[in-house]
Amino acid sequence: ANRELWNSQEIDFSKARKSMEGKPLSIERTKGSEILFGIAPCSLALSQSRRGLFRLFLKQSSGSRRLVMSEFVLQATARGVPVHHVKRRELDALCRGQVHQGVCLEATPLRFKSLEEAEKPDLGDEASRNRRLIWLALERIQDPMNLGALLRSAYFLGVDRVVTSQKNSCPLTPTVSKASSGAMEVFDVYSTDDLQSFLKAKTAEGWEVVGTVSKPEDVENVPVIGCLEFRWNKPVIIVIGSEGDGLSLETQLLCHRMLAIPPGRALHPGIESLNVSVATGILLHSICSQKLRHSD
Repeated sequence: ANRELWNSQEIDFSKARKSMEGKPLSIERTKGSEILFGIAPCSLALSQSRRGLFRLFLKQSSGSRRLVMSEFVLQATARGVPVHHVKRRELDALCRGQVHQGVCLEATPLRFKSLEEAEKPDLGDEASRNRRLIWLALERIQDPMNLGALLRSAYFLGVDRVVTSQKNSCPLTPTVSKASSGAMEVFDVYSTDDLQSFLKAKTAEGWEVVGTVSKPEDVENVPVIGCLEFRWNKPVIIVIGSEGDGLSLETQLLCHRMLAIPPGRALHPGIESLNVSVATGILLHSICSQKLRHSD
């Protein structure tokens, strides 16, 4: 009986020890902070002066990532940010299981900038009016992975400014930063609570407003052309609609033209459109390449 009791206690103790080993240490967060994760977002956030920075968490590691981690320590030390070396499961808990690549950074959130904070380009004279400015306007993009991919493409391809609608749009979260491969950390994103009024104002200033559509037959009262046919010689705003519904009718009617991407084959029902970030990348490349040729 004593042996059975001993064995039972030993099993219970073993279970308890395993349970304790499996639980990550609780790291108390600074009030008002968020956890950035991933090498590119954390490195770029450290190199900029756009966020308040609290603590850097690095995975205790050896091997291939050692040099990267040493560079992070140097970056953090230069900015006066405390560095904590923790186990992988602590990092997993900090960023709730996201792909952190061994790095998390506790920092203040990034906010959208208001259009009042934006420097207005001078379009007073004829030469300035013909400048190849391209802005991207986003209406109700809700998926953080899509928003991040859109920002990454816009930054890479040379878009001058991104403006998003405040209502029913995804905020600038750590997931967006990771999906943007850190572009969100260096690229200002503006927002407006009245996208239609913003587009009307830009039209009055001489800009062309160009919408996007996956099914040209769904558009009425606005001319639709293929993206490769599009030519532009004045500042342009490309307007992208939400993942499910595309552009609202009110926004469509403010567009001078609509762009479509012609498919390369007859398409099966149900797979007749592209992911919004992929479609935007194709459209922006087509349009921004004209800007590059023009500047040569």
